[in-house]
Amino acid sequence: MDGNPPMVLIFCSIMLWSIDPQDALPLHEQIAACVRRAIADQSLTRGERLPSAAELAAVLAVNPNTVLRAYRRLRDEEVLEFRRGRGVKVSAGAEASIPVIDAAREFLALGRAHGYSPGALASLLHQLESPT
Repeated sequence: MDGNPPMVLIFCSIMLWSIDPQDALPLHEQIAACVRRAIADQSLTRGERLPSAAELAAVLAVNPNTVLRAYRRLRDEEVLEFRRGRGVKVSAGAEASIPVIDAAREFLALGRAHGYSPGALASLLHQLESPT
């Protein structure tokens, strides 16, 4: 070990979530991103119950308020709904529009209109991501 805390992974139902305490992105944003991605890839579906904030916090080794902050943000975005006595569930409209998927479709259509294959677009994304 190099003295840095390891990246934490959680397996919940059929979801594999990861957060990295060393990442510049705040932990609550990382947790919210995990939920959004699970909905986008359909690991989480409409009406599915998420772990309680206390359960998820214990597994991720974070403060329960960190999980609550992520859950509340997603509730405000209408991705999650809170039901007293029933926990936190994926809202009915959560899958309607997933911005990353929508943007990827638009990017793919734009690329095709300019003669790029999906593979060439993927290469372009990798080039843009890598520092020059």
